[in-house]
Amino acid sequence: MTTPSYPDLALYVDGEWIPAVERETLPVEDPATRRIVGSVPVATEADLDRALDGAARAADGWRATSPFERERILVRAAALLRERRETIAEAMTLENGKPLRDSLDEVDYTADIIESMATDGPRRYGKVLPAGEGQGRMMLVAEPVGPVAAFTTWNYPLTVPGRKVAAALAAGCTVVIKPAEETPASALALAHALHDAGLPAGVMSMVFGDPAAISTRLIESPVIRKVSFTGSTAVGKLLARQAAELVKPISLELGGHAPVLVFDDADLDAAVEGATGAKLHNTGQSCGSPIRFFVHEAVHDEFVSRLGAALDAAVVGDPFDDATQMGPLSNARRFDAMKPLIDDALAKGATLVAGGTGDDSTGYYWRPTLLDGVPEDALLMHDEPFGPIAVVTTFSDEDEVVARANDVAFGLASYLFTGSADRALSIPSRLDSGMVSVNRFGVGARDTYFGGRKQSGYGSDGGPEAVEDYMVHKLIAQA
Repeated sequence: MTTPSYPDLALYVDGEWIPAVERETLPVEDPATRRIVGSVPVATEADLDRALDGAARAADGWRATSPFERERILVRAAALLRERRETIAEAMTLENGKPLRDSLDEVDYTADIIESMATDGPRRYGKVLPAGEGQGRMMLVAEPVGPVAAFTTWNYPLTVPGRKVAAALAAGCTVVIKPAEETPASALALAHALHDAGLPAGVMSMVFGDPAAISTRLIESPVIRKVSFTGSTAVGKLLARQAAELVKPISLELGGHAPVLVFDDADLDAAVEGATGAKLHNTGQSCGSPIRFFVHEAVHDEFVSRLGAALDAAVVGDPFDDATQMGPLSNARRFDAMKPLIDDALAKGATLVAGGTGDDSTGYYWRPTLLDGVPEDALLMHDEPFGPIAVVTTFSDEDEVVARANDVAFGLASYLFTGSADRALSIPSRLDSGMVSVNRFGVGARDTYFGGRKQSGYGSDGGPEAVEDYMVHKLIAQA
């Protein structure tokens, strides 16, 4: 196999590329080999000021651009992502560690999302309201909120920036985005596609560097009218406080701790196969990843035995090898977080069924792990592992398991497996999460709502609701 190449990196500011020449840079590490594959330039205060100036200058023109022209630019950008999918996917796997086929899927999925957001832009309708005698005409119109500051994480390094940028641009907003420094090439592929699709200068700028310094500078700028963030709950709370001080709206897509309810009438073949794929996917580094498996006591032993065997048999290794089912964790922070969580559960009485070990000598590899009999006071029952760990506990009563499933600070995704039509209809409304999947894993699609409740955040990163999040309303009263 030809050694994949990693692209030169740059900032994209006000329509121009700023390469990593004679300026501070940050290293980009391949998590599968721990070698440095590139360097991303660090944005200076002058770069940030230029990005903000560009967003302010371009705001009126982009707002006035026909939503159908905005749609055409986004659709062209999506087409360019598809044309470049192999090159983009190779860079994504090098910097993120996910298997190459998953990176290819992410490019395709992101292109689909951008197209969906593009077509939603022209459909932000207003209303003509009834008026009283002599009050003339009342109209409620939707308008772009204005320049947006967006911040994204590394686990889906093209999809998450793609969601935010496409929704904001479709709504008529300009954007300054800071993606993750760990995975800059994936995000820059989006900037290249938009630039080549004809996006006017200043409408979107993409910067990298010191996350705290950049977020503070952007949020405090009077240019920025809205903030959007995907990442950890701790950082989301910090940014929400900063935005609140200036009364700026913010959308947050934060952590999760997804429960899985497996009833005694569930199709165990589908539940075990789905759970295996879901835990291996992205090395468990997904806010919607299933973590807490509540399995009815009548099928517990069979479920645990089958899932443990499937995880033990999983091929973990080189993400460029077609046989690999799961690559490495994406960085040293995630690798170092696994063992303390597992040790805590074992010390409190849990049983190790599969995995539980890692090796970071050549890359950040961790075996997919299954723990059984995990008590409620274990950290893993409340803290998101953001890695390939699943925990199992039993239940016998429906009301009890729904209450236990809801008994965490998070509310992003929930999963339910049952053969009962009544349960399939009634239980989703009782689960306190923004998204529920029944008899399948995975939440959301290219054109559906994507968001959570409680400390999983608020606002949507998917569907028409995402575009609406970048708009404000105005009442116009005419005599």
